[in-house]
This record gives sequence, structure tokens and C-alpha cells, in this order.
Amino acid sequence: MNLYPVLGTTDVAASTRFYVEHFGFELAFEAEWYASLRHPTPPHAELGLLDAVHETIPAGYRVPAAGVLVNIEVDDVDALATRLIAAGVPVVQALRSEAFGQRHVIVRDPGGVLVDVITPIEPSTEFVASFATAEPAA
Repeated sequence: MNLYPVLGTTDVAASTRFYVEHFGFELAFEAEWYASLRHPTPPHAELGLLDAVHETIPAGYRVPAAGVLVNIEVDDVDALATRLIAAGVPVVQALRSEAFGQRHVIVRDPGGVLVDVITPIEPSTEFVASFATAEPAA
């Protein structure tokens, strides 16, 4: 099974540039109204970007994505946050460390979707027991 989000956006081209330039996604398919992105690094995350008013979306549901938080896990969130800020990407939550085991910054993509850029860190003792200890079955 392959599962990936398709985000409705008001500007497919701008959203595509955002994920390609800042997160290293590559185009798998591109049309004026849709872009399919794939990350070259295993496990090859995928993301679809769709013109929010395109006729393939049922009438009554043709609105840009809202209330969506896309998590992107990276090796060094501090370095990437510095590059994102320098590039003028809107930061909606400043870089910080969380007791539950994440150092992260939240930015906004051109379509208004929030992107939570995360590097896992050691959780506090309060949260250690909350994590599953076994790997899921393949």
C-alpha cells in the first residue's frame, strides 16, 4: 500500500517550488493543475499538490487545505530553520525543543498549509514510557 496526502492549494506552481527548493522533493508528474512530488531519499515520501478548485474535486469541497499540519523529519532542523528564515519562508512557530522528543520549527507553505520541520531528540523522562518499545511488524 502507498499512502500520501494531496493538498488543495491556490497556486500549484508556488507550492511545488516550495517543497522542491526547501525540502528536496522531485517532480514525478506536473500539470498546470496538479503536481506529484517524490523525495529521492528512502523511504521516498510522496506529496500531491492539486488546484483547490479543479473539477476533479467534488462540488462543495473545492477549497484550499486548511487545518493541515505536514510533518517533515530532517537530520538537522537548526540548520534548515536558518535557511528557511533566510529565504523568507513565513515562520509561524519559532524553533524550540519539546519534552516529548522533538526539536522543531513550524513554517507556512504558499498555500497556507503548516509544515512542522522536526528533528527527533531525547524525550524527557516524563515521556519515555509513552513510546512503543517494539518495532511494528512488516
